[in-house]
Amino acid sequence: MKRLLLFAVPLPLCVLLFSDALAAFCGFYVARADAKLFNRASQVVLVRDGNRTVLTMANDFRGDPKEFAVVIPVPSVLQRGQIHVGDKALIDHLDAYSAPRLVEYFDENPCERREFDRLSSSKAGGRPMPMEASAVRRRDSALGVTVEATYVVGEYDIQILSATQSGGLVTWLKAQGYRLPPGAADVLGSYIRQNLKFFVAKVNLTEQSRLGFTYLRPLQVAYESPKFMLPVRLGTVNADGPQDLVVYALTRQGRVETTNYQTVKLPTGMQLPAYVKQEFPGFYRAMFDQQVRAHDMRAVFLEYAWDMGWCDPCAADPLSTSQLRALGVFWLDGERGVSRNRGGGADVFVTRLHVRYDAVHFPDDLVFQQTADRSSFQGRYVLQHHWTGSDTCEAADQYRSTLPARFDREAETLASLTGWPVNQVRRKMPAAPAAARDDRAWWERLWK
Repeated sequence: MKRLLLFAVPLPLCVLLFSDALAAFCGFYVARADAKLFNRASQVVLVRDGNRTVLTMANDFRGDPKEFAVVIPVPSVLQRGQIHVGDKALIDHLDAYSAPRLVEYFDENPCERREFDRLSSSKAGGRPMPMEASAVRRRDSALGVTVEATYVVGEYDIQILSATQSGGLVTWLKAQGYRLPPGAADVLGSYIRQNLKFFVAKVNLTEQSRLGFTYLRPLQVAYESPKFMLPVRLGTVNADGPQDLVVYALTRQGRVETTNYQTVKLPTGMQLPAYVKQEFPGFYRAMFDQQVRAHDMRAVFLEYAWDMGWCDPCAADPLSTSQLRALGVFWLDGERGVSRNRGGGADVFVTRLHVRYDAVHFPDDLVFQQTADRSSFQGRYVLQHHWTGSDTCEAADQYRSTLPARFDREAETLASLTGWPVNQVRRKMPAAPAAARDDRAWWERLWK
């Protein structure tokens, strides 16, 4: 029998079943902290306007495709036209575009006086034996489960179910060869009491082979509901630790935030030691871990908020109108609302939220709201490379004399953001420039 793991992200939840098997600034963009930095990071694109939602869910399932299935409670019986197979490359592009980033600057020779134009750079076991159709209907009816509709969409076989009791739904799933973890029935029951239907998708191996795909593409569903929410409770039922979820919310109005948990902006704009360029992934993970601890793992963190029509600096190009429409941005029509300068959708605001959750700290599903706030925000971290030339002048002497204190500030900032010992940070930093090497206090701090 195949094991059932719960992976909760989409509307109003998702269950993954598988087997055991800022203001503009100048600077040079260096690196980005995308979702791949985090183990078990789920990704969801949530397009929302009015009561209409288009949800695209990426999965990182690895294993035999015949062991894969996904269950998504939905507010009504979805029609064939409301279900699509998405393009993972679009989610990867959106992830790269909105990822926190590292930028670097270089100090000029203080002996030279030049004016610069500050220009923004942009850049499981065997399957059950088949039953006769009449026997299947009698079994499902006895369990309180009704198959409302069936479709083949891309490489997926899809059924829309209704259920009257969680025990019957659990039994129905088990009859399909899946084993549910303890606690799943209670959570499923809470959604049944809300009169939700259940979207069930499995891989059609024949269609997958015919289409030539060797991986599972994202599933996309569209629906209308006054509720703007994303459950996480089912994903905690059998989890062996906290999980990361990255939500990319695309709206016409403005920034998206959670209403039942605190939405917190990540620290941004800090100047860090130059060696972080080689250790940016480790830095970002440690910084995020520190923020999670500081907020007792009860906050949702804002990593990016920006109008899709432009970016500064660009970690990746803004998505084009056709790409945005493919993700479900249904209000774009032709080339209207598109920035001619950058090629992205000027009438689309993207909010990137990152949450680490478990059952203890996130007992309730995430509830969102759109705001009218269109102010820009990005997680960005700055490297300011010091000048290493040998020119001599009064300005150069003065410049060199300021470096020990500057290095100290950078070390203390990095230690504060990550929790790393400050003296360990100092030892990784470059030696003091010639004019500062007699600064005994600086050396004592470095080697303390």
